[in-house]
Amino acid sequence: MKSGEARIAVHVAAVLFGLTGILGELIQGSAWLITAGRAAFASLSLLLFMRHLGHGIARPGRAVSLSVGLAGLLLAIHWVSFFMAVKIGGIAIATLGFASFPAFITLFEGLFFHERTRAFEWLIVAIVSVGLGLVAPSFNFRDEATTGLLWAIGSGLSFALFTLANRKAVGQWPAHALACIENAIVAALTLPWCLAEFTGLRASDWLWLFILGVVCTAFSHALLVASLSRLKARSAAIIIALEPIYAIAFAALFFAQYPSVRALLGGALIIGAILISSLDKSRTPAMRADRIDING
Repeated sequence: MKSGEARIAVHVAAVLFGLTGILGELIQGSAWLITAGRAAFASLSLLLFMRHLGHGIARPGRAVSLSVGLAGLLLAIHWVSFFMAVKIGGIAIATLGFASFPAFITLFEGLFFHERTRAFEWLIVAIVSVGLGLVAPSFNFRDEATTGLLWAIGSGLSFALFTLANRKAVGQWPAHALACIENAIVAALTLPWCLAEFTGLRASDWLWLFILGVVCTAFSHALLVASLSRLKARSAAIIIALEPIYAIAFAALFFAQYPSVRALLGGALIIGAILISSLDKSRTPAMRADRIDING
């Protein structure tokens, strides 16, 4: 893959990530069902892909196994929260609320890894917080959109913890194997809560679940991993940060879900803060690489 092709691949991955909220809206099922179906299809397709390449899954040490198990649990919480946000608050609010996760990573890195948080990073956290305040349609918890935003922020928080939990496993396992096992854990955790729902799914719901799991999760993951062999993680992060823009555009196009001017301003602050953070050259490429992962 050449550098130009790698950039195109990351843009395609960002578009596919942006489609996850659309598919969550289309599927007539609970957030548990969507998460379980997505994870099952993704895990199976990644396993078949690895077998095609002749790759196996090596047995890790106990510490890595615990990290991967925790990451799988957090990924399940993240996806369920994200699809709850989509169902309750709409695609734009769900995506913009989730986009707060870099701010949580900044906070948690200082808390859990004793990494010094600079004034610049606190500024990014402050900008994201102001952006979320503008995205919130009201501060009335009876408002469905506000409830949806809270679920979305919970999705961003759990995704930040998921990303940090992966730090011990990244580098010790191939990315495809790691994604395969974590998706299998998500499926095992969520299937018992929604197994009966699958009997009532329409044919179109199965199609959307297949696309969500195989194309928007497994394939987009493969594209992102392949592109990182040619691009710096920082460059890929900047492109992936455009995902909320794609998601909002798709929501307007397919469902006529138009965010308010205030929400757009808040979203611009959040996305702008993410882009500025991605351009910060004082972070090492390795640290940035563990922040790029599959989103909700």
